[in-house]
Amino acid sequence: MQKQIILFLLVLFAFGKVNAQKKQLLASEIISQMKKVADWQWTNLETAGWKNPKKDWTSGAMYAGMMAWGRLADNDSYYKKLIQVGEDNKWETGRYRYFADDYCVGQLYSQLYTIYKRPEYIRKFKALADTIVSLPHSESLEWKNGIYTREWAWCDALFMGPPALAYLSQATGDARYLDKSIQLWWKSTAYLYDKDEHLFYRDSRYFDKKEKNGTKVFWSRGNGWVMGGLVRLLSVTPENHPERKKLVKLFKSMAERLASLQQADGSWHASLLDPESYASKETSGTGFICYAMAWGVNNGLIPYKKYNGVISKAWDALSSSVHPDGKLGFVQAQGAAPDKVGYDDTDVYGVGAFLLAGSELFRLNLANHDRNIIAEAYNGSSTSNNQTIKIAWPQIIKKVKVKNPEQLIARNAASGQIVPLGVNYKDEKITEVYLNEDLTAGASKFFEISIK
Repeated sequence: MQKQIILFLLVLFAFGKVNAQKKQLLASEIISQMKKVADWQWTNLETAGWKNPKKDWTSGAMYAGMMAWGRLADNDSYYKKLIQVGEDNKWETGRYRYFADDYCVGQLYSQLYTIYKRPEYIRKFKALADTIVSLPHSESLEWKNGIYTREWAWCDALFMGPPALAYLSQATGDARYLDKSIQLWWKSTAYLYDKDEHLFYRDSRYFDKKEKNGTKVFWSRGNGWVMGGLVRLLSVTPENHPERKKLVKLFKSMAERLASLQQADGSWHASLLDPESYASKETSGTGFICYAMAWGVNNGLIPYKKYNGVISKAWDALSSSVHPDGKLGFVQAQGAAPDKVGYDDTDVYGVGAFLLAGSELFRLNLANHDRNIIAEAYNGSSTSNNQTIKIAWPQIIKKVKVKNPEQLIARNAASGQIVPLGVNYKDEKITEVYLNEDLTAGASKFFEISIK
């Protein structure tokens, strides 16, 4: 099996001056909080059992977050748990072949295949996707006659379906799945998106409904599903794709509108336009919105200065909802509309949203150090590898403003641990600094190089 090892070198500067030690502490705190939540969830599943099938959409959303956590965890046990899920499922999707909820789990299969290159991971899902892309998809999306089993007729489906097909394109190199996902994205958007409010209705049953205060009914988690699905779709849509700019425009419009609806506690309550009727924060919708906005900043779609405060407040709302043992609270129960929620309410999709948000906030945190270099090493192969990460000395001089490598210190950004930093010379002149690290399959490590 051919090994694929990718090294990213990111030279990133703060938009405002920030104390490096404080930022480093916060980065490690994000990782610690993610680990606590992920570990509680797996332990709970092992002891209390799975409330829903392992092929269910609720589980599929959790897997999305667990994959993001697995990349940062520096421990392949999380990937092994997810592979076991696939094996337990026999790498099959749910009962209804064209029901997006039932093939949400395809996201997991494709992402695992991208690392491990095991054909059985995607063989059955690919056969399903080949059928999906061949269908005409000409029905109305009006909520009747079980339309949801055949079309993306409700806004939640935009998290379940489009990324599943799009990640299959990434895994196989076959653009048909991505192109079909974008085509169907726009069909659902044309039907469910309110251009005046820049928000999505849950489905056609809500077009004429009103909240207690007389406003339209827009669900925070429903719109969180849309935002999460949109950035996952964008993450594998090439820059030169003819539909990309249109997708980015939609993302920017929704991000601006949602930012204006954030509550004082940092969250988005269950009802976006009638938050007082649902006074408690709600972490699944907040998690997906936080994830999407942080991803948008990290990928240059929306400005840090405008959205950093929104994202930071959202993370505070999320992290303060974690119980001492790692249980995530304030997750609205399964449903189709805004509903009340409390501290003890939890579900696996809320954990998925939390871990996705944390993975992007961790990167956002590192990207805004002042005069530090951040190097990311990613092992895209299916086996553990030792990697040498090299950074050109002229780059160090330019960004960190040092003359002697002994003035530098390197740390693992996730743990804060000091990493030995070496120096290479040519003709008695410094050419580069380097460090050596072991990376498990599919893992990323981030390293901060700064002045001591």
